[in-house]
Formats: sequence, structure tokens, C-alpha cells
Amino acid sequence: MNSYKSLRKQFVAYGFLAPAAILLIVLLLYPMILVVWNSFLDNSIINPVPKWVGLRHYRWALADTVFSRAFRNTLIFTISSVLLHLSIGLGFALLLNASINRRIQTFFRVLLILPWTFTVAIVAIIWRLLLDPLGVVNFLLSIPGFIKPGLAWFGDPGRAMSALILTNTWGGYPFIMVSLLAGLQGISVSLYEAATVDGANSWQKFLYITVPQLKPVILSIGLLDFIWTYRLFELIWLTTGGGPGRATETLGTYIYKLAFTQYQFSRASAVAVILALTTLVLAIFYLRAQKASD
Repeated sequence: MNSYKSLRKQFVAYGFLAPAAILLIVLLLYPMILVVWNSFLDNSIINPVPKWVGLRHYRWALADTVFSRAFRNTLIFTISSVLLHLSIGLGFALLLNASINRRIQTFFRVLLILPWTFTVAIVAIIWRLLLDPLGVVNFLLSIPGFIKPGLAWFGDPGRAMSALILTNTWGGYPFIMVSLLAGLQGISVSLYEAATVDGANSWQKFLYITVPQLKPVILSIGLLDFIWTYRLFELIWLTTGGGPGRATETLGTYIYKLAFTQYQFSRASAVAVILALTTLVLAIFYLRAQKASD
């Protein structure tokens, strides 16, 4: 009788989990398996009878100069964005954590978190307008003579990546800021009081108290931000589309172009698998960092 009740409880539990499990299989697991399978075939979607080609597409991708440039651009974009996210986020978190007037603090909290409320499409539109040849940024920088009027930031191969990093930094720093602010508020005040008694200045308090106490948070949030930025596609596609030329081509835009403009679905699948594997490595580092912090 007891075994029957236990078995019945298990069936009920599995019944509640079944819809979510089915959705995961249909929407996540099956597409992943299909992409991996297609990467070993000869353009399987176009050819009526696809042929097994093994690792040919992977060898092609690793030897392709466009793939190499896209991978390099992805690393430049990701590392620069993450470093700026952490630097700006920490600076603003320290500002919001300071002992200032409550109303002023609330005003700055709302103002600084505002970019986080916008969707990727809105962020892209805002910065395309700001960095337009006739936009506000060009107008303000041309007055003191820093740049020539009418500069096309997203259309200039030498400046497009910098403009893209700036756009992503503005849209992404609030999450880092909020996470670090929570970490700052979790640091015991007694540590700073003891440091004050010992004669430590503000810089020494930051270096020997704030940074060590925030280290687990910085490591975890930095790795998570690296993963998100590394696989970013929407913002790049809506601002530069990987151009001009290949100046801002990343793995995400390269996969999209291979699949939906060149119809090289098997090659796109191979590059997607490489992107997924490198992301998996980053995810493992993130999980280890989380485990170590616990």
C-alpha cells in the first residue's frame, strides 16, 4: 500500500514536470541535435538527398579567413564591452552606495538604470540616431573641432566597432551596476569603521576591503556578462549588420549570413556548433566560479 502511494506521488510529480520537459525537448533539445546533425551533412536542407561529409565544414570554418576575422571581432567586442561594463558599473555602484541626500540618490538610481528598461531594438534606434551624421553626437563634437561634421560612425570601418562597443556598453552596464550595488550593500560597515580607526584612507579602504569583498560578485557577473556578450547578435545586426565590409562581423552575424543570405545551412550549422562549444566552456567556468563562491 505504501509503495502504491509512493508510486502515485511520483507519477503526479512527473505529470507536473511533463509539459515543461516536452517544451524543452521540442524547443531546445531537438533544434540543437538538428543543428549538430546538419553540420556533418552536405547542405542538407537544399539537397534532396544530403551526403555525409564528416568534419569537412569544421575544417573549412577553421581555415576560412572570414571566420577568423569574425572570431577576432567577437573577442574584441566581448572583452572591451565586459571591461567597460564592469568599470562603469562599479563606478556608478559606488556613487549610488555613497551617503548622499536620499532624493538625489533616488533620482540617480532611476536615471542610471534607465537604459536597462529599453529593448535591444530601442537601444539600437537611439544610438543610430545619436551617431547619425546629422545627429547630436556629431554636432557636439564638431563644435570644439574634435571631429569633422557629418561623420558616419556606424558607416566608417575604422570607427564602427568603437561605436558598437559604446552602444552595447550603454545598454548593458545597468545590470552590472545593480549587481555590484547589491554586493556593496552586503559589506559590513564595521570593516570600514575598523579601517578608519587604523588610519586607512578612502583608496586603501577600496583596495583592501571593497575589492576583496566584491571579488566573488565581480568574477561571477563578469563571466555571465562575457557569455551574454560573446553570443550577442540582435544589437549588432540592428546597428551595423556586421559591416561596413567585415569591420563588425561577429560569429552571430556570420552564421546568419551563411544560413539566410548564402543558404549554406550546413556551414552555418558548423560555425554555430563551434560558437556553442566555446560558450559551453565559458559556462563551465561560470558554474565553477559560482560553486567556489558558495
